[in-house]
Amino acid sequence: MPDDRDAPPVTPARAVPEIHPNRTLSLLAIAHAVNHAQAVIMPLIFLKIIDEFGVSIQTVTLVAAAGSISSGLVQATFASLTRRIPRRVLMAIGGLLFGAGFAAQGAAPTFGSFALLNVLSRVGGSPQHPVGNGLLSEQFPPERRGFAISAHISGGNVGTVVVALAGPFLLATAGWRGTSVIFGIPAALIGLAILRWVRESGADRAAAIAEGSVRDAARVVVRNPTIRRIYLASVLGGGGRGLGVANLFALLYLSHVLQLPQSTTDLMYGGLSVLSVPMPLVAGWLSDRLGRRPIVVGAYLGGAVGFLLFIAVGNSLLGLWAGLVVMGLFSFAESPQLQALLADVAPTATRDVTFALYFTLAFGVGSLWTALYGAVIEALGEAQGLPLVFVLMALSFLAAAVIMWPVRDDAHDARRQAAMEPVESV
Repeated sequence: MPDDRDAPPVTPARAVPEIHPNRTLSLLAIAHAVNHAQAVIMPLIFLKIIDEFGVSIQTVTLVAAAGSISSGLVQATFASLTRRIPRRVLMAIGGLLFGAGFAAQGAAPTFGSFALLNVLSRVGGSPQHPVGNGLLSEQFPPERRGFAISAHISGGNVGTVVVALAGPFLLATAGWRGTSVIFGIPAALIGLAILRWVRESGADRAAAIAEGSVRDAARVVVRNPTIRRIYLASVLGGGGRGLGVANLFALLYLSHVLQLPQSTTDLMYGGLSVLSVPMPLVAGWLSDRLGRRPIVVGAYLGGAVGFLLFIAVGNSLLGLWAGLVVMGLFSFAESPQLQALLADVAPTATRDVTFALYFTLAFGVGSLWTALYGAVIEALGEAQGLPLVFVLMALSFLAAAVIMWPVRDDAHDARRQAAMEPVESV
């Protein structure tokens, strides 16, 4: 009989951490809300900076551009970093840098130190979309993924609405330095909470490493025709994408071209912003049941109608409200569903590379639309240029709809087929 003492020691299997998807989603949505809150308060802080440090508007816009470019370029690095560092750790590091940098800028003695801290803070916020969506895609099954990613996006939009209402009051009572601290500390605390309470299996990271190098994964990604179409649609759709584009130019059109009273424009702007919260959730719920493609294409077509209606009604308040409602119903809905479709299509091993490239394009190349619109307004003047901007928005959405029309939603078709198959009795 063999002696058990001679047998090699048995290495215990590594325990798989208990995953709580809803907890992950809740913390990521809160982090996204803080991220958006800081982005919305920054233009108001920049106005105070101009007065305090005596710098020009052009100088401030250079700082804003540097932050956007740096944040966009850093997102490409997560294709590689997620293979070496757990996503929750990247989110925590980003939250700490984001929050600490934003709070520290409140103590900046010079404009140069303020600018440096502001750009570092923007870089700290860069993991939110590519890393956060990768984490949600790993933890939520396809039939719930659309709603999860949409809830993540809506969480950010909640921050937008809150700051639109409370930001001016905070600046008036706490000043820009105190407001920086008030908005910075929560971001750092949320980063620590993600590190403490979010768990992940590491399945995506293991699959990515086993698949090959980042370059190999990128080749797989760009060879996929559906992913190429999603990338192109994300760039085209950036021409009218809700927050930062439709909201900004709608406010300029109402105030500078139609010259409506500030109380009216504030109410309309707030109403459009409020719609950014529920619509991604509704679209996500529908896409989990009807498929991503019809929701994405419908959002593009409906958004195009909203843009054209908004400028076609002239000074009619009823017509303007109708245009704003249609814009709000559709222009906020396309991006989360594009991201959900991307998560469905991308193989597990290339998911992080896929998201890194997507957000680099969406936030990098897609942001050039705003510069184009600024050039149009500069060349034609506000009265002619701003209406033309909304025509260009409609054309960008229509072009994106054409790009997405041939896309097959195989993942949804497979789920629907499985649901229709009778269960064999034993």
